[in-house]
Amino acid sequence: MASTRKPTFKPAARSPEAAAGRPSRTGGQDSGGVISAQRDLEPDVTSAGKAAGRASSKAAGHSDHKAAGKPGSTSGGSSADNIIAFPEPKRRRQRRIIWWTVSLATAFIAVLIGGAVFSPVLAVRTITVDGTTLLTPDAVQKALSGLEGKPLPQVTERDVNELLKPLVQVRSATMEARPPSGLLVHINERVPVALLKQGDAYIMVDVDGVQLGATQDPSAVALPLIDAGAGSTNTELFKAIAAVLDTLPADVRARMSTASAASVDAVELKLVDGKTVVWGNAEDRELKAKALEALLKMPADPKVPVSVYDVSVPRHPFTK
Repeated sequence: MASTRKPTFKPAARSPEAAAGRPSRTGGQDSGGVISAQRDLEPDVTSAGKAAGRASSKAAGHSDHKAAGKPGSTSGGSSADNIIAFPEPKRRRQRRIIWWTVSLATAFIAVLIGGAVFSPVLAVRTITVDGTTLLTPDAVQKALSGLEGKPLPQVTERDVNELLKPLVQVRSATMEARPPSGLLVHINERVPVALLKQGDAYIMVDVDGVQLGATQDPSAVALPLIDAGAGSTNTELFKAIAAVLDTLPADVRARMSTASAASVDAVELKLVDGKTVVWGNAEDRELKAKALEALLKMPADPKVPVSVYDVSVPRHPFTK
């Protein structure tokens, strides 16, 4: 790179010797001036320096501006002027709207449910009963009278069954709400399977030995009489006989006169026409019941009278 030094001439101050016309101590003559050179900055370097200067000036001004915008600054600017408000994200706004909508809907539904559960408009006023044979509907309605005036949504099947416990004829009950004030109760009664003689009365019992009623005339009830040997409901013989009678279809059971058992493996039934049914033990009860029903439906043959139906081996039943 070419040098930019420019020679300059500067007069030198005269020494006392020179002023007096004496020779110099250094032995040389006084030149009377000094030639020196000065380097000028290159154009590129000068421009870069100027640009650096401008940048430093801007940085200083920017820092001053920040200092002026800070809270507590003595400058006249406001901090609110330096806050940029960004719009709320669309997804966040949608989530907030959905949350509020669900909350309001839930609160509204809760109010409706609360009003329905406790509203006197839905209080029970009418109780209807069906499924009764041993009992009368009036007896069941009287037992359920405690439900009257209670809001219909608060009535449960457990409440109904608790109130019906004193009625031993009821095995279970289900219910249907009939708004605004009706209640329909379906009664599942126990099924009497036999009669037990107690003194002068005949007691109807179900398969569990529960006493369901009494009659003075056994012929008025189409049920077999369990003889005195198995008359107690807590014996193994009674349980075996009752299980057999409970398996029989109602129309077949109605044709039975008595039921007895020498042992739990030797259950025997008597038909009203005097014929005998050899049943055996309590195994394969359903299959034996179907076999007996089929034998009883066979047309009678006068040439081959039948006195015994043996279903003790249900896959090979026979008559004799």
